Amino acid sequence: VDFLAVEKEYRKQCRIQKILRLSGIKQVKTLKQFDWLYNPKISCEEIMAFVNSSWIENAYNLVLIGDPGLGKSHIAKSICYEGILQGHTTAFINAYDLITKVKNNKNPSARIEYYAKVKVLGIDELGYIVYKNEDTDIFFQIISKRAENLPTIITTNLSPKEWGAIFSGSAASAILDRLSHNGKFFAFEGRSYRLLKKQK
Repeated sequence: VDFLAVEKEYRKQCRIQKILRLSGIKQVKTLKQFDWLYNPKISCEEIMAFVNSSWIENAYNLVLIGDPGLGKSHIAKSICYEGILQGHTTAFINAYDLITKVKNNKNPSARIEYYAKVKVLGIDELGYIVYKNEDTDIFFQIISKRAENLPTIITTNLSPKEWGAIFSGSAASAILDRLSHNGKFFAFEGRSYRLLKKQK
């Protein structure tokens, strides 16, 4: 038995478990578990091309757009989990909690820096609340600091042209501009998987 190899693998698995605990991902979902056949309009090829690219090293951003129940959160969470399996620090959090955690922190600037510097950041459910000027500034700071340096994955129910309805001033354009650089925007269409489960 190669004890050094066993020790190395053990350390790797311990690191993965530690990162997972800190990530905010309470239930692991993988891309293999996603039902690609249910909504053929959601391109497995395009998503997997992104996952199999050097998206972390090259700081590629990903924005998943569509109505609730189409699997955006599942896929975003799964991609973040891929980052964890590679040993990268990761945070997955919904947009409302992100702003709340920064504002409620004793040192908001330190919390902004944390989200700005974590290797992989997933922001879920952007678009369900309208942000005040202070909230918009927090979101912009995080996205701006990460731009061109670290990958950000976002799920939203709003198309880019609708972002002006939730962000104050010209912030929407500035945020979209930074996400667009090295970024891909995928629009999800089809039937709600959540509604199907209710009907069953």
